[in-house]
Amino acid sequence: MVIASIDIQGGKVVQLKQGTELMLRRDNPEELIREFDRYGEVAVIDLDAALGTGNNEELIRPLFRLAQCRAGGGIRSVEKARELVSMGAAKIITGSAVFRDRSKKGAGSGGGEFAPQFAWLKELAAAVGRERIIVAIDARNGEITVDGWKTPTALPLVETARVLEPYVSEFLFTCVEREGTMTGIDFDRVRELKAALSVSLTVAGGVSTLEEISALAKLGCDVQIGMALYTGKIRLPDAFAVSLNWEKAAGAANAAGVPNAAGVPNVAAGDAKQGHPAQGPALLPVIAQAVDGQVLMTGFADREAVTETFLRGKLCFHSRTRNKLWMKGETSGNTLELLRIRADCDRDALLATVSPQGPVCHTGAYTCFETGRAYTWELLQSIIAGRFTNPVPGSYTATLDDTLVREKIMEEAREVCEAKTHDEVVWEAADLLFFLTALMTREKVSVKEVLAELDRRHKK
Repeated sequence: MVIASIDIQGGKVVQLKQGTELMLRRDNPEELIREFDRYGEVAVIDLDAALGTGNNEELIRPLFRLAQCRAGGGIRSVEKARELVSMGAAKIITGSAVFRDRSKKGAGSGGGEFAPQFAWLKELAAAVGRERIIVAIDARNGEITVDGWKTPTALPLVETARVLEPYVSEFLFTCVEREGTMTGIDFDRVRELKAALSVSLTVAGGVSTLEEISALAKLGCDVQIGMALYTGKIRLPDAFAVSLNWEKAAGAANAAGVPNAAGVPNVAAGDAKQGHPAQGPALLPVIAQAVDGQVLMTGFADREAVTETFLRGKLCFHSRTRNKLWMKGETSGNTLELLRIRADCDRDALLATVSPQGPVCHTGAYTCFETGRAYTWELLQSIIAGRFTNPVPGSYTATLDDTLVREKIMEEAREVCEAKTHDEVVWEAADLLFFLTALMTREKVSVKEVLAELDRRHKK
């Protein structure tokens, strides 16, 4: 998985070299996070909170509702972690608090100030769940540092990570001496760390080439990128594509007899040595689903199709019958507008969340799986939005101005409360939901936002 990083300082998106030297500044976090969410989780780091100079909570809070975020920066208490999760953060990244004994703060490494805080991690896991905890192990020359990389702890990187593993779901390793320099990854250190751990490992600091991302993926590591992304040295479509398990896909295609470029079925690798045709394109299965989770269709994609999907913003496949790139809907116009793509745990299958622009199946059905279209709250809102945007003659929905829709909500709410029978409650509740959704649509409030708020309250 490729994780794009959004570092916030002074209300701006920034990239720092070695944690101090400002290299660039941008002021469009919402635009960036919408784009980054297409590729995977997004790391949102509050640098001011990390340095103890303030916080950017008001700026960051809305970002959690726009993407699947891992939040970091200044998480030194269980209460802060719980608050971030309740705001919508999918995971939290904590660092300094994991390594500092607060009862001995100021004593330094020689005075026993730094040691793994197992009790604190247990309390944190009880509050937000171990599956949400990422521990940042920022290290300079193999020694963990804290306080924004300024304070050495004398804690050895690999040994310390190993004893912390039972309390976390993932580690974020930053090679401090290479952070922001785009001078490359310290692969010897990464290999040593990965060999010692069984939980997920994300690597950051110095990533500068697609070859490094591919090599990290082969080691089973995720990668977090910032400077190379913002400077244009690495493009996210390319980074996502090279992080997938194409070797496994190629082996499966070869064994299954997928046609190669000459249209001849492939054979097993052992038979290839006997002079049989060369292996064809490596293909990964792609499942397309609507926002409400309904499966629409399946297909296969090679590297070109994956990259083109992101560049065009429409789901593309590799046509096995024509052996060429194929964009869904390129003839019919019934395209699948891309919202996001996620790889599975083995990086050899893709799940694409899309917005269908018409029937998906060639038969004219909404889905290829003959289940019809499930009537969901999201579908209701999309129909209402369509009536507002493109009113048709005689449409009652199109007449619902702000005053009328609010009057109808109050009227229907009263009728729900007065309903006596099961059928009456169903009827009146449907009316109330319709008019409430109409008001939400007028106010540009999405169903997703309302559900996210309910989820936030559930997590408090």
